[in-house]
Order: sequence, then C-alpha cells, then structure tokens
Amino acid sequence: MPRIFDVPKASPDRLPDQLLPNLRLVFVGTAASTRSAELGHYYAHPGNRFWRAIHEAGITPRRYQPSEFAALIEFGIGFTDLSKSGAGMDHQIATASIDVPGFRAKIEKYRPRTIAFTSKKAASLFYGRPSSGIALGQQPRDGSLPEIFVLPSPSGAASGHWTLEPWRELAAWIAPYEDA
Repeated sequence: MPRIFDVPKASPDRLPDQLLPNLRLVFVGTAASTRSAELGHYYAHPGNRFWRAIHEAGITPRRYQPSEFAALIEFGIGFTDLSKSGAGMDHQIATASIDVPGFRAKIEKYRPRTIAFTSKKAASLFYGRPSSGIALGQQPRDGSLPEIFVLPSPSGAASGHWTLEPWRELAAWIAPYEDA
C-alpha cells in the first residue's frame, strides 16, 4: 500500500498531446508541472497564470479551467510538451527526457500554423541556445517551421518576469477565436 507522501511518477499518458492537423495554435511547455501530471490537465497549478492570460489576451472567449483543456481544440488550439515523461519545475526535468527531435516530428506531422513556447526555457531547449539569447514575442521566420512565439512563463515561480504583452502579441497574430 502506498504511503501518503509517495508521489506518483509522471507517465507519458498523464498529459496526452492535444494535437490535430492544421491547428491554428499549439502551446508548447517544457514538461508538465507536478500538479498537472497528477491531475492530467495542462497548466493545472492554482498559481499558474496560463488560463487567465489566454483569456485576458483575447485568445479565448472566456476563462477556461485546466480540466477543460481539451475543449480548446474547438478553437484550433492544441497542447504538447518537449518532455512527455518528466514532471516538475524546469530545473527538475531530466535532460534525457527532453525530446526535441520528437517534438519536431510532431510539428512536421500536424503542421500547426503557429506554435507558442510557454517559457524561454522551452524555447532555449528547442533552439539549442541559452535563454538569455532569446527574446519574448514573435521569432524570426524560419521557412521550414510554423510561426513561432516565445511567451513569458505563466508559472507562479516566474512572477518576476511576468508580462501579458507577448500573449497579446500572439492573440493579435492568430485569427480571432470566432474564426476557428
């Protein structure tokens, strides 16, 4: 019988990809938080600003709850992470669990119009360069990839670097949710 303080291990099936061909937007994190892995919902920690941010920026018509993440597919919005087996804060994720080639294969297969990294850390892992060299907002165009945006982390642990502006820039770039 498990003890109360035993934390279940993250499983690749805990936060399944929410992907379909030709989505207008896919949010990409580094890995699930411990809370998200436990609940099976993206951006589930109560201190995470993700759900408030996408509504306040104009990406969704109302503020959704983490348990409703699958409903965003109706707006052409999907979800994935660079690590599907790790869970925790970015510094807790094992480097070996980061699967950039696997993520690139998903992008090639599903061909979303726009991808948005929900932290500079996720973008730095994708680009293979330090976070300090990555600007927030829309990235320079690479013809082989969809449009790419880098957003400030909505995690409560990243409060000192929070701004809604890049989220608003993303909302202005993508078609309004009514057109999805």
